[in-house]
Amino acid sequence: MYKKFYKRFLEQNSGIQHYASHSHHYWPDVTREAMLEYWDDSAKFVDDKWNYIFGKKVPETRALLADVLKLSHPEQIVFAPNTHEFVNRLFSCFSAKKTIFVLTTDSEFYSFDRQANRLAEEKLVAIDKVATLPFDDFEKRFIEKIKSQHYDVIFLSHVFFNSGMAVKNLNTIVDSVKNDHTMIVIDGYHSFMALPTDLSPIESRIFYLAGSYKYAQGGEGCCFMVVPQNSTLRPVNTGWFAGFGDLSNNKGEVNYSNDGMRFAGSTMDYSALYRLNAVLRLFKSEGISVEKIHQHVQKLQKNFRDHLLKIDHPFLVEKNILSVDYNHHGHFLTFAMPSPEHTKKLHDELRAHNIWTDYRGARLRFGFGLYQNDCIDLTALKN
Repeated sequence: MYKKFYKRFLEQNSGIQHYASHSHHYWPDVTREAMLEYWDDSAKFVDDKWNYIFGKKVPETRALLADVLKLSHPEQIVFAPNTHEFVNRLFSCFSAKKTIFVLTTDSEFYSFDRQANRLAEEKLVAIDKVATLPFDDFEKRFIEKIKSQHYDVIFLSHVFFNSGMAVKNLNTIVDSVKNDHTMIVIDGYHSFMALPTDLSPIESRIFYLAGSYKYAQGGEGCCFMVVPQNSTLRPVNTGWFAGFGDLSNNKGEVNYSNDGMRFAGSTMDYSALYRLNAVLRLFKSEGISVEKIHQHVQKLQKNFRDHLLKIDHPFLVEKNILSVDYNHHGHFLTFAMPSPEHTKKLHDELRAHNIWTDYRGARLRFGFGLYQNDCIDLTALKN
C-alpha cells in the first residue's frame, strides 16, 4: 500500500531487495517535485528568496517537525546541512581555557565520536564512555555514571547506529542530571520518524539532533537541532544566520537570535529542506503517522526473523541479532559476526544476489522501510 509513493526509486532498482534503508533510504516521489519547486521559487523570488524561505518554508517545516516530536515551541528548531556542524557549535559554547568533561557511550556515530576523540587528543575535552553492551543494564550503568561526578556535556543516542538497540527510559536519564548547567544532547538520527517519540517532557532541557537522511526520507543536506527555550548560550562557532533578524546591529557586540536560530550557521542549500518538507506534508496528508510506520516495520522484522528459520544459514540466525526487546528497537536488525572479514564476505555474497545490506566492523545490518512488503527471499543463501 506504500510502494506507490516510491515509484521512481523502485523503477531504478528493479529486482533489488533493498535492506539498507537505515543507511540510504529510498525517497518518495514528492521529493523530486520538491527539488523542482525549489528551483522555480529561486527563479521566481530571486533576491527575495531568503525572505520567502524564512517567512514560509522554515516555519512550515518547523511546525511539521514539532508535530511529529510533540514539541510546543517550533521556533526552537534550527537547520544545518549536517549534525557535525551542530556538534562543533555546541562544543564552542565552552571557554577555550577549560577542559570540557564529556560523558557518552562507546556506540555514538562518527559525526560526534571522531570529533570528540580528536578534541581529546588535544586535551580540550576529557571523555568517559559507557559501554552499551550488555544492554540489559546499560541505562542503569549510564545513570550511575551521571551521578558519579559533574559533566559539562552528556551526549547519548536514542537508537544506537551500530546495533539498533533503543534507550527505553530517555526521560529518566535526562531527569537524573541534576546540574542545570550540564548540556544534554540526544542524537535522534536513528529514532526520528522511526520510533514514536514525545519530547514534550524534556524539550526544555535537551538539545535534540536529527535529520532527513534516514527515516524522514528526504535525503542528505537537511539536519535540525531542537534548542532548549530561553537558552542564552553564545557559540563561538557562529554564522550570519544566527543574527539574521538584526544584521544592522552596530553596538560592537555579536548578537544572537532569541530562538533556535542562535545556533544557526550560514548560507546552505535549502532544496534539502524542501524535500523534507514535502515528505512530512505527504505523510500528514495520507495519515501516515510514525506509529503506523513503526508497526509496518515491526511486522516486516517479525516476518524476516521467521524467514531465517527456513534458510538454515550459519550466521544469519536469530541468536546473532543484537536485541533486548523487539517491541522497542530501531528499524534495522544487526547481526554480530565472528569478524569484520566474515562480515564483508557475507555482505558481498548478499550483494551478488541483489540483496543490499551494509556493515560496521563485525556487525551486519538489515534495515526495513515503507517501500518493502512481506515478500522476503533469502533462499539463495540456503545451505
